[in-house]
Amino acid sequence: MLYWFLKRIALGPLLRVVFRPEVSGLENVPSEGPAILASNHLSYADWLFMPLTLPRRVTFVAKAEYFNSPGIKGWFQKQFFSGSGQVPIDRSGANAAEGALKSAKRILAQGDLFGIYPEGTRSHDGRLYRGKTGVARLALESGAPVIPVAVVGTDVVAPPGKKFGTITRPLVRFGKPLDFSRYEGMENDRYILRSITDEIMYEIMRLSGQEYVDMYAVRAKEESRKASDDTRRLERGGAPDPSVDRDRSKKAS
Repeated sequence: MLYWFLKRIALGPLLRVVFRPEVSGLENVPSEGPAILASNHLSYADWLFMPLTLPRRVTFVAKAEYFNSPGIKGWFQKQFFSGSGQVPIDRSGANAAEGALKSAKRILAQGDLFGIYPEGTRSHDGRLYRGKTGVARLALESGAPVIPVAVVGTDVVAPPGKKFGTITRPLVRFGKPLDFSRYEGMENDRYILRSITDEIMYEIMRLSGQEYVDMYAVRAKEESRKASDDTRRLERGGAPDPSVDRDRSKKAS
């Protein structure tokens, strides 16, 4: 718990003085009991500033490898991730997604706050991408309310691909809790899961002001990478990668 102590007692005040983060809608986060904080994801700094604005601890899940690496380095790594409010994915499930769901449900069952990024990865261009339905399944299976969260400005503090950018005032907005109890028992209906997820993403979009793209962020990153590769090939006098056109044709059809 060393890092949690440093973050709250030492690092927290320093970040507040330097960056002066703003917060709105704090009253929407319950003072006790479980809740799912579903946030946009602009930067690796998101997990610092969003929990910093709350008096309660927010827990995230992380890869199990961060907690079971051998040696002194592994020990410090485990202390870092444990203390920063992260727990390992439960690998007893059939896959990582199922393992993350089990870990999340355990956290919520303890009455704690659980943080999740429905996009699954950071946005590479500042836009908001399609949410994965794991957040909807978690809401239905746990019965916990979902609080949409928008973090603004962290991509200026720590832009994608860089460790540090420009000092600015990040803003964290907490929306009103979303109750999906009307869908109780329908966690296996993929249309219901998609509908719930889209509703959550709409609220995040409304809070953040981001442009929404109905595509998964991982695919968008891959297309962007291929386009950049093609540009470099053309600059060198080569031919573009034909797989890019095939992917776009499949999407259009």
